[in-house]
Parts: sequence; structure tokens; C-alpha cells
Amino acid sequence: QVQLVESGGGLVQAGVSLRLSCAASGGTFSTYAMGWFRQAPGKERDFVAAISQSADTRYYADSVKGRFTISRDNAKNTVYLQMDSLKPEDTAVYYCAAKFWIVSNRQREYSYWGQGTQVTVSS
Repeated sequence: QVQLVESGGGLVQAGVSLRLSCAASGGTFSTYAMGWFRQAPGKERDFVAAISQSADTRYYADSVKGRFTISRDNAKNTVYLQMDSLKPEDTAVYYCAAKFWIVSNRQREYSYWGQGTQVTVSS
């Protein structure tokens, strides 16, 4: 059983950067592919980014490509989401998730989820 705890959210102005962290415990972190998802008010939860176990494969949603970067530190059991050039439409609760085997952008394949961290971007 893996526990995931997100941190780093907050209220920021458009154009600035923010880095989210997700700390994992209770499992062998390096064996999990990791993903970030987000849910805006009144909308469904959507895929943001994902990274394979060795970080050799990364996927991004089109809406964040070129602005967001996912990375991981297996020694620290942590996955990060660097968010640059933030826009008001990036406002959402951001969740990290873990899955076995192959990295994926399909949230139904993820077995473990954190509680989320709020990111609010003002214009």
C-alpha cells in the first residue's frame, strides 16, 4: 500500500512558477510509474503529466506541454511537477497518483492517489 502526500500548492499570480511535490511512503517508489492529474471547479479530473519508473518516458497534456515539467527523485521517494508560466485556467486541485507497470495517461489505471493540493492562479 502506497501513501501519497502532495504539497506546494497555493495562490499565485498569472505568469509565475510553482513546484508541486508528492512524497510517497509505504511502498517501493522506484517500481511505480507516477502521474499528476487535476480537477478544476465543476469539471472532471484530467490528466496533466506522467513519468515512468526510470524517468525515461514522460507524457504531458497538450494544455501544459512546454510549461510544465514532471520529474522524480527515487532516492527521495518524491515526484515533482514544475509549473511555469501559470495561467488562470491552471487553477485546480492537483493530485498525484501511482500505478504499476507501464506509464500511462489514463487515470483509471492508477491504483493509489493522494489527497490533492489546491493551486489557484489569479489574473
